[in-house]
Amino acid sequence: MWMSTFSRVALPALQRSTSAMARPALRACSRPGLQTAGQVSSRLTSVQLRGQQTLGSASLPLARHSVRHARALDEERMMEVEWEDGGQSLYPFTWLRDNCQCPLCTLESAQARKLLMADLDIHTGVDTVEVINDNKVSIVWPNQHTSVFDAEWLKKRCFSPAARQAMQEELFLNKRYYWDSKLRIPTADYQEVLCDDKAALAWLLALRRVGIVYLKGAPAEQGQVAKLAERIGYLRLTFYGHTWQVQDKYMANNVAYTSGRLSLHTDYPALHFAPGVQFLHCIKQAVEGGESEVVDGFHMAEQLQREDPEAFRTLSSLRVDFTDTGVDYCDFMLQSKKCIIDVDAEGRVERINYNNATRESLLDCPLHQVQPFYKALKAYVDIMNRPENVVTYRMEPGDLVTFDNWRLLHGRRSYISRPDMLRHLEGAYLDWDEVMSRLRILRSSVQEKV
Repeated sequence: MWMSTFSRVALPALQRSTSAMARPALRACSRPGLQTAGQVSSRLTSVQLRGQQTLGSASLPLARHSVRHARALDEERMMEVEWEDGGQSLYPFTWLRDNCQCPLCTLESAQARKLLMADLDIHTGVDTVEVINDNKVSIVWPNQHTSVFDAEWLKKRCFSPAARQAMQEELFLNKRYYWDSKLRIPTADYQEVLCDDKAALAWLLALRRVGIVYLKGAPAEQGQVAKLAERIGYLRLTFYGHTWQVQDKYMANNVAYTSGRLSLHTDYPALHFAPGVQFLHCIKQAVEGGESEVVDGFHMAEQLQREDPEAFRTLSSLRVDFTDTGVDYCDFMLQSKKCIIDVDAEGRVERINYNNATRESLLDCPLHQVQPFYKALKAYVDIMNRPENVVTYRMEPGDLVTFDNWRLLHGRRSYISRPDMLRHLEGAYLDWDEVMSRLRILRSSVQEKV
């Protein structure tokens, strides 16, 4: 059976768990953030998933960890755990007391803490620490309250840098696979994604890692983006409605509702919390033109930082005003302030906010920063528009594209319609919170079925 490089190599890494067996697969795939475009091509069909075990790393059994010994280090106010497979882990007394799993301290049905911070003694010591049956560690506190911790629970929450990084990666899938014009967009079957958990998991993993997935085979009629959203949770309501129709409109309240060219942009930077994921479903295509264009905004930001560090600093520090005013689902008058490039505390790019159409004429900065801002923005846009960075595709009726609106910038070439062939796309938004929630649930479900 034919199998693309992405399905054989990249996809198993995308579905990594914290299993020690899964981590080498990711490292073998490539350095994080530098996956080449040729290596992330795929058709994510359930046949391949079942027949070729593309979900291999998602299905790997978690390694069991056994406690050899546990003891209290009273001077350091920590508990030390020695593991049977070697190594030690340290856990502060305060953290252990705060996270007691007994029914008095934790509501198990909601996995929520009941112990109040007001009742927590942050200077507590311990009376005894011992390893008990079923691979658990028991702690008796000075007030004779007892806490019992499972070894796997403790190991997963180890404070070592490696363990913390692995846990964050399992929870948030922060690593990305960067690409350029050579990308072959990962493709899935719309009906399989709706009906098969493995296909849905593969779709969401690729959406997170690569940033874009193409779905084929949807009925060429309205309502499909809403149906796909139900596979995840619910749609994001905005001032344009739960779903919105991309068509030529008289007195258009958005440049997307015209037949002209749309430059590369992210949607809705005028909202302080822009939608994280976008769906676009082609119901009718234009007679001529209307091709879609996408670029990897994170990759382009990396190129900008390498080629023009000062421009990167400007776009990641100067907040720009965005605005959007009109009437649709209801009337609206939006204002926001955002950096074009958002970075986290470690300086890693985490979001792109750019829409030239809704960039406000108001520029809230000192006079001496105006020209440097334009120079920096022009440098970033020029990088995005390089032919070697742009992926172009033409949607046909029944095609549905899903992409990361915080990362990708998308655009559209101008088009020509006729009365019997009026271009019509239906769009919808979701937030990454809902998408990642469903991804974690699907990953757990698929693992349990193996």
